[in-house]
Amino acid sequence: LLTLSLSSQPLPSHPAAPPEHAKEPLAYMRKAQVNWEKRILKSLNSMCTELGVPLARKRPAVEQKELTNKWNEMGTDEPGKLTSSQSICSDRRLNIPSYSISHNSQVLISLRNPNHDSSEEASAKSHWGLIQVPLHDRDIPQMREAYSELSLTTGQLGIDDHTHVPPVVNEQDSAAAQQYSRQGCPTGLRADLWALILNSTNEPEDVMHYEQLKAGVIHHDLLVDNLIYKDVKLTASNDDYYFVFEDFLYQVLLCFSRDTAVLEHFSYNSATPPKSYIQGKVGVEEFAVVYPPNGVIPFHGFSMYVAPLCFLYNEPSKLYSVFREMYVLCVYNVFVCTVCGIVSLCLQFERLLQTHLPQLFYHLREIGAQPLRIAFKWMVRAFSGYLSTDQLLLLWDRILGYDSLEIVAVLAAAVFAFRAENLMEVTSLTSAEAVLADLSTLKVMPLIQIFLFATVI
Repeated sequence: LLTLSLSSQPLPSHPAAPPEHAKEPLAYMRKAQVNWEKRILKSLNSMCTELGVPLARKRPAVEQKELTNKWNEMGTDEPGKLTSSQSICSDRRLNIPSYSISHNSQVLISLRNPNHDSSEEASAKSHWGLIQVPLHDRDIPQMREAYSELSLTTGQLGIDDHTHVPPVVNEQDSAAAQQYSRQGCPTGLRADLWALILNSTNEPEDVMHYEQLKAGVIHHDLLVDNLIYKDVKLTASNDDYYFVFEDFLYQVLLCFSRDTAVLEHFSYNSATPPKSYIQGKVGVEEFAVVYPPNGVIPFHGFSMYVAPLCFLYNEPSKLYSVFREMYVLCVYNVFVCTVCGIVSLCLQFERLLQTHLPQLFYHLREIGAQPLRIAFKWMVRAFSGYLSTDQLLLLWDRILGYDSLEIVAVLAAAVFAFRAENLMEVTSLTSAEAVLADLSTLKVMPLIQIFLFATVI
């Protein structure tokens, strides 16, 4: 499950607490995480057996040469013309059913705290939404204070033409760049500002690291490569904004799957990297290796985290460096009980709607169109693939600026508020989805500002 949190340090805990308790203090969350990981691994192993292919294999010399020659044109070949991974990718049996966005939402909805009294008497309002986990979230006054830079009286890039641009890039001050991006980044400076915020560099050693990962892709074929090929084909390749970046997406994601530096984020979140064992030695740790090498099994839509960055960086090694830092610092695929965790984001979204628009929330609930069933896919992708690219980048400016994904929940609620009049007329989930099917014309910042600061609570 998606979690974006720029804080890369473990939560404070009692010194005697076991490591897993320090990373995730809630036992029922840890249990859910373990069960989810088992489910993913079972699916991957079943896929491996069904297709009759190994988890990893060394490419024959001929195939290595062909891939080297086609490295910058991987998106131009039909599946099956380049590598065995692409050939398998075209197999209709290869799908990602157990690791898709819809399955993620079902896991969230089923979460329950066994120690929490969820009876009607305890909290009638809590039963309006799908998330039944008692986590803390900020109310509207607290959010107005936290997002004061987004007030209606403060200039915003993306809305105002004349906004002062301080020399933060020249000063190489990461904290200043982060503060500045809260009001939006100028188009010409966004790439440098984001790299500065993420402490991403493109020094010779970074370029060398990228080339080493590229060599790893050329020398060995992984089963997860199939998931990457399939995902790019099903998402970015069919997107009007991102299809031109298909080659970049393959390059970045295939290299990413081999990068063991990504494993560092498992030291401070509740997930456990999947392991593969030598045949006949299952469970014997000395015969285990992390698989894939970065510990991340890509899910449907994963490539859409990279696609927007292609508008900012046209050098593969730089694009890769920025994406990796964004991933490592923003930690995806984890149940984390923080304000930035996807569980909290979903709860925040539902409570914002209940507070702002209780009649709309109740109406949608009664017709079987729970708002979260529609908004979850937006939030888990941070709206990538749903907003126009210029608006998406303005949203991501604020995500990086505020070190939080909470603003994504705010925007999701604001979209429902903007379309409230039409939604009050719908009579089914299908018709509600139709009303909210196209978000490409929305202007992000006015929606967020009006929702947070122009509504009387």
